[in-house]
Amino acid sequence: MAITMTGTDALERLAGWQRDLRAEFPIIAANPGLAYLDSAATAQKPAAVLDAVSAFLTSGNANVGRGSYPWATAATARVESARERVKAALGDVGDDSSVEFVSGASHGLRMVAEDWLADQLADGDEIIVPFGDHKANLLSWLDVRDALARRGTRVEVVAMPVDPASGDYDHRALPSLVTERTRFVAATHVHHVFGADMNVHRLREAVGPHVPICLDAAQSVGHRPVSVAELDVDFVVFSGHKALALPGVGAVWARNRRGPRLAPRGWAGTPNTAGVVSLVAALDWLDRAGLERIREWTTALCVRLSDGLSALRGVRVLGCQDSLAAGSTVQRREGIVTFRHEHVRSDDLGFVLADEGIMVRADSHCQAGRGADDRAVRASVHVYNTPEEVDRLLAVVARCEGMAS
Repeated sequence: MAITMTGTDALERLAGWQRDLRAEFPIIAANPGLAYLDSAATAQKPAAVLDAVSAFLTSGNANVGRGSYPWATAATARVESARERVKAALGDVGDDSSVEFVSGASHGLRMVAEDWLADQLADGDEIIVPFGDHKANLLSWLDVRDALARRGTRVEVVAMPVDPASGDYDHRALPSLVTERTRFVAATHVHHVFGADMNVHRLREAVGPHVPICLDAAQSVGHRPVSVAELDVDFVVFSGHKALALPGVGAVWARNRRGPRLAPRGWAGTPNTAGVVSLVAALDWLDRAGLERIREWTTALCVRLSDGLSALRGVRVLGCQDSLAAGSTVQRREGIVTFRHEHVRSDDLGFVLADEGIMVRADSHCQAGRGADDRAVRASVHVYNTPEEVDRLLAVVARCEGMAS
């Protein structure tokens, strides 16, 4: 779905709503002079999440599935009900699906790879995976290929085609890569460097009704509505810490219809119960705030930022260039803008911004298929960020442009 707006209208219309929500983040409220623009790495936590964790740890902390006393049974019930809460957050109304809690998206993708996919592959089978997305959404599948190869099972890994103009997956080229031996497709919902919605809703028609699709939703869950019914994928994997929850928790949602049921191997051990509590509280907070409005706000901030950067001499915004044209009808960046300065090293620019109280990600973006010299600065926003913070970043970059000229 294309977004056609300058961003100004949304920022003005939602200003009061955003101001009230921003006040609910203690770390933001306590540091008014700092601009945190690294939410794609980890998001800040609202007071409701911190309070929920504190209440659990101070009033009912116990191990899950290990005791019959009230605290233990309540903790067990809390984790089990959290699975249903994750399903609801993803718009899941099915009875066959399941949710497994993991430490984060990287762990979750590896679980799908090692505990599910490896058993589905035979000699000569093929899988289609992205070679230009987050490393976790490539290395997990390559490791399975290599492990099977050591046992004499040859699996071909095919690169997901990408449209060079838009940066989206090329759904027109994809059908020609699908064969009778295609057993699995991996994809990303929102790209962690370019901020692009990869239009994964087109993938099901391209690959056909029977091939399982696994979706890395680390940059979409907690930032925008996600509907497994609309996407028709088989796995959704995400990290809680990018969705306003604590670090060390994430989830794997499995449809369990195309292929056998996901069954994690080994002894589960003690779950991160406090993390699960934080995830439920975060999902509840996001529902109250309104994910569609959060998406509208953050996309409007990115319109302001990408348009401002593209107007600066010597600065190139990475990703689809068509979306940077004035009045563009091409989908705009969602929560993430990554750019490069022709004359200022990105790590130097990161330090300059930090000195000005602006926190961004410089250089290391965990992107597969990129060389060490492919450096850039990534700014990523959430609902607590403001137009003024975006303008501060633009002003610093503009001064760097003047120093470099």
